Amino acid sequence: VQLVESGGGLVQAGGSLRLSCAASGSIFSTNTMGWYRQTPGKQREVVAAVTSGGSTNYADSVKGRFTISRDNAKNTVYLQMNSLKPEDTAVYYCNFKNYVLTRWYDYWGQGTQVTVSS
Repeated sequence: VQLVESGGGLVQAGGSLRLSCAASGSIFSTNTMGWYRQTPGKQREVVAAVTSGGSTNYADSVKGRFTISRDNAKNTVYLQMNSLKPEDTAVYYCNFKNYVLTRWYDYWGQGTQVTVSS
């Protein structure tokens, strides 16, 4: 599975950005698409995820501000980020989990920088 991300950039606090991630390749019907983020010296953390069935989950720090959605016809996941804060500054990585024969397989995008200025 290949993942191509887009949509990062520089925004002022309180602003909005939308990230997109398009998946291609061997995509199985049971899967999860999501976004993680990482800052220097810290572990990568989950931001939000959405299953192929449409269930979503969010990190507490982004609930009410970020919305994850997916277009199954395009194998694309989106992350709408509103009311951005400087602490949201990070490299954001798209993640795709394929469920194949009782196992999950992880794939990662190249990462896109999001910088929120105060």
